[in-house]
Formats: sequence, structure tokens, C-alpha cells
Amino acid sequence: MSLALFRSSQEHTELKKLANQHIHSDLEPSDREALRKATTRVATATTLGSFIGLGLGLYASIRLRKVRTDMFAAFRAAEKPSFVMFANGRQEAIPDITPLMRPTRYGDFATYFFFGLGGTMLGGELGLLTGTLSASRGLSKDPDRRERVENAYRLLRVDVLRKEAARLESGGTALHV
Repeated sequence: MSLALFRSSQEHTELKKLANQHIHSDLEPSDREALRKATTRVATATTLGSFIGLGLGLYASIRLRKVRTDMFAAFRAAEKPSFVMFANGRQEAIPDITPLMRPTRYGDFATYFFFGLGGTMLGGELGLLTGTLSASRGLSKDPDRRERVENAYRLLRVDVLRKEAARLESGGTALHV
């Protein structure tokens, strides 16, 4: 989800008003209800996908922690050399790195956090994709409705482009859609 979603400006307010005008003037009540249902489908699928992704990410992080703990136990139990002998007969001690290999709470926290975050993002994106496909399929069932929605969107884009052209001609900046 983009942080731009939470930004509000005068331009966005104008665009929202314009979109609402087109929704109420160009669409029938059944079309508006179909759009609301489609929006709900997308939101539900995205939320569900995010929660499933979070669960799978945490499950994967728990499994990874178990594997790391088992690998550390095997490393600690394994016989390790204590010195190195060079060709000239000189011996050097090898430091014990076992304490440096031990899993830590910070590493566990980072694993849980990043796997959970990654699972949430991946699940949310897959939920958004499936929700969008489902909503699109629902809106495309009725060819007349699909044509009315596409026409309303086309008229909205025309009005947005006209407003942007008028703003640019008057010396203002472009709309950031």
C-alpha cells in the first residue's frame, strides 16, 4: 500500500468530487451497487491475503529459527580443530567461534519481523490480484453494465484532462493523479 494514499490535498478533493459527480450522473443505481460490491471484493481479498501471508511468514520464521537452533547444536557438538600447523612446523591456535554462532534474541526478532512483513506484503499483493480479477469478472458479467462503467470512466478521464489542461494554460502545475 502506498503512503500516498494517506496524503490529502486540494487536487485530490477536486478529483474526488468530480468522480462522485460522474458516478451519480453516468451510472444507474444497480451499476453503483455493483461497483460497491467489486470494491468490497477487492478489499476483502486483500485483507484476507495479508493475514494469510502474515501467518505463513511467521510459520516460516518459526521453522527457520528451529533449523538455526539445530544447526548451532550440531556445530557446537562437532569436533573442531584447535590449532593450524604450517609447512614450516609453526603452530597457530584457532579461536573458538562457537559463542559468535549462537542464535540471539535480536536475530530471532529480525527473523520474525522480516518474514512476517514479507509474508504480509506478498499475501496482500496476491490478495489484491485475486480480488481485482474477481471484481473485474463480476463487473464484466453484464455487457451493458460494463459498457456504462467504461463510458463513465472515459468521461471522467476526459474531464480530468480538461481540468489539467486548463490549469496548465493558466500557469499552474499539472494534477498529480
